[in-house]
Amino acid sequence: MAEDTPDIVRAFTDPLGALKVGLRYGVIGLVLLIVIGLAVWWPLRGTPGLWGVLIGASVGGAFILITLVVVLVTSNLPPFTSMYVILGSWFLKMLAAIVVMAILKNMTFYDKGALVSMLIGTIVVVLGAEFYGVLRTRVPYVDEVSPE
Repeated sequence: MAEDTPDIVRAFTDPLGALKVGLRYGVIGLVLLIVIGLAVWWPLRGTPGLWGVLIGASVGGAFILITLVVVLVTSNLPPFTSMYVILGSWFLKMLAAIVVMAILKNMTFYDKGALVSMLIGTIVVVLGAEFYGVLRTRVPYVDEVSPE
């Protein structure tokens, strides 16, 4: 049997525990990726590398983490309402990402290599960290039976 960790204990008392752990791991992964990205791109490209890392991590991180936050916020709503809100937030995220990229297209204050590498890195690292957090948390499949 796996050793009990705070993540596992929390999952038994909170049905959303796995998602909360996934969110925490995703944020930690994003922060670590930003630090690594800055350590690589800032010395390599200077201020444009700094801006590329920050913009790429912001857009990618927000795009991924907002979905999990919306799922947590709408968890107590009826299923159809929850799905409408999740789908609406996904549409707004897509629209916002397209608008941000269109605005940044012709600007030169950031390094495009840093931005693209951070976008791809953020998607891989944050989703992987969320997946790992959810995977390592045990959640009961049934509710406790109430004594009669």
